[in-house]
Amino acid sequence: MFRSVLKWLIILSSTINFGFMAFDGVRALTIGDYLRPAEGEFAGQLGPWTHAVEAVGINPESTLMKGLFVAWGTIGLLITIAFTLNKKWAWTALLMLSISALWYLVPGTLLNLFQIILLVFIRVIK
Repeated sequence: MFRSVLKWLIILSSTINFGFMAFDGVRALTIGDYLRPAEGEFAGQLGPWTHAVEAVGINPESTLMKGLFVAWGTIGLLITIAFTLNKKWAWTALLMLSISALWYLVPGTLLNLFQIILLVFIRVIK
């Protein structure tokens, strides 16, 4: 039962995390811009993940980056489906993708850390 709860928490956080990436990337490609806060201190700004991608020479508002969001999110959702279906390779793939997505600062980083912790924990309690 406890293992089942952990698995569904992983599936839920992964779906939210990678689903939002795919959605925001598709939105940015079709409408021309990512979702941005409308109010508050960070109104109209993109998240701190922009500094991470700029550091490796990618313009956060480029078609390349928008496409990477779509690809990363879609791959994450497909791996999440495989994890749900208990495919042997899916645990490793989801762990690797979650580690590699830690750059998606703040909400993505927190969800990815949560997923990594739960993935390791679910493997340990086996």
